[in-house]
Amino acid sequence: FFGFKLHLICKEKGELLNFMITPGDIDDRKPLEYKAFIDFIYGKLFGDKGYISKNLFQRLFVDGIQLITKLKSNMKGALMSVSDRLLLRKRAIIETVNDELKNIAQVEHSIHRCFDNFIVNLLGAIAAYCLFPKKPCINVQRTIDTQLALF
Repeated sequence: FFGFKLHLICKEKGELLNFMITPGDIDDRKPLEYKAFIDFIYGKLFGDKGYISKNLFQRLFVDGIQLITKLKSNMKGALMSVSDRLLLRKRAIIETVNDELKNIAQVEHSIHRCFDNFIVNLLGAIAAYCLFPKKPCINVQRTIDTQLALF
């Protein structure tokens, strides 16, 4: 298989926090193993079913990142808060970011004759996306919870 995968981490406002390029045959979970990729990330990280791994979940949890994914059909039901379930449904924002990178910034353009041209095109598209005046976003209401939680 020839090609590449573009792994993106974005905020709820559609702003890109980090990205990584890997060969197409690399496992989706591999970039999350690199400390530099998730160095300044904390809180909740939403992903698709390709990121499900108990070891990865535990490793990220130690670093202060809570990985939230949909459950596979053969998995036992895990406890998930209602707010996490609602936000998981809004995970489509990353698909919208990918769509804008492909169709508006033309990342999928595949007639590059050398690797340097490919990288220049990709970095130019990501820079152009960062300058878009209107990015896809979800409306998240943040509240400070003052209740005492006992576990």
